[in-house]
Amino acid sequence: MGKRKGAVEDMEISKTDLSFWKDKKVLLTGHTGFKGSWMSVMLANAGAEVIGYSSCSKTETRLFDICGIKDQITHIKGDVRDLEHLLEVFSTYQPEIVIHMAAQPIVRDSYKDPVGTYSTNVMGTVNVCEAVRQTPSVKSFLNVTTDKVYENKEWEWGYRENEPLDGYDPYSNSKSCSELVTHSYKNSFLADRVAVSTTRAGNVIGGGDFANDRIIPDCVRAAVNGDDIVVRNPFSTRPYQHVLEPVYAYLMIAEKQYENMKYAGWYNVGPDDQDCYQTGALVDIFVKCWGGDLKWINKYDGGPHEANFLKLDCSKLKTVFGWKPHWNLETAVEKVVEWSKAWVAGENVRNVMDRQVAEFLDL
Repeated sequence: MGKRKGAVEDMEISKTDLSFWKDKKVLLTGHTGFKGSWMSVMLANAGAEVIGYSSCSKTETRLFDICGIKDQITHIKGDVRDLEHLLEVFSTYQPEIVIHMAAQPIVRDSYKDPVGTYSTNVMGTVNVCEAVRQTPSVKSFLNVTTDKVYENKEWEWGYRENEPLDGYDPYSNSKSCSELVTHSYKNSFLADRVAVSTTRAGNVIGGGDFANDRIIPDCVRAAVNGDDIVVRNPFSTRPYQHVLEPVYAYLMIAEKQYENMKYAGWYNVGPDDQDCYQTGALVDIFVKCWGGDLKWINKYDGGPHEANFLKLDCSKLKTVFGWKPHWNLETAVEKVVEWSKAWVAGENVRNVMDRQVAEFLDL
């Protein structure tokens, strides 16, 4: 019996070997964000030359500032809405690989500032695509979007890459637009020269996320302050995964399409079905892992619309690359608690990150 159409010849393609990245010149937008900081650490540990580009507009505690990665990369302060500066940076550093992660990433903030959200997430993507178009050195371009780009029909099965794009709120909709911008630039300008992909990742958790209106950071803050955890909607279902899952998948896709353009495409990145948890069940795992007398309360605050049920079908990523998740949700939460308790105790969190990256890669 023959292989399924589209299956790879060697299903070990997703082996966790990052040797490809040694000395590769990588321009990473949004490198000071939560996922961007973990991406920077993984790339730096792999020996890549990282050029980080970020507005650095946040003033609260940031993982980027406390993990010591700044001294290992080229750190550039810049706004993706500033095309002139972006083109100057691309021209100066001539990157081989571009990973676009800069965004306004919070659903509730997008209701407060829809114009700022659209200008960053849509025109920012236009400008990055234009910089890629004008930079002959670029061979691989990856735009990181979100699982919320899909028209959400609240159905029980996972969305596939060929489902309609139509995010509901300004954040989700702006990321849908970012996808369409990328598709247009690929078709119009880049198809013969640059391998282009977008990735739609589920909800990520991990040590060092200090954002507002995210459930795990809310859990950590409550645990540290001795408060009850407030859960807005304990029955909403999301595809939760450790931040290293999508970060590694992004690198895998960017690498493989650099080597062969046939791997370029649109990919969901999420956990297996058993790790698509209701928010209340996720918090139960956190409470168990943290220990003590921590508890949570259900307190709907009458906020704006957010999707109630959202799940991804990641069959394409598994079929094309032989990929599979490394850690289940309980392990992911354990890693969050490990990092958070080390931070509270004043320990070197970079050591924790390096150890967790090594464990994830099974080095």
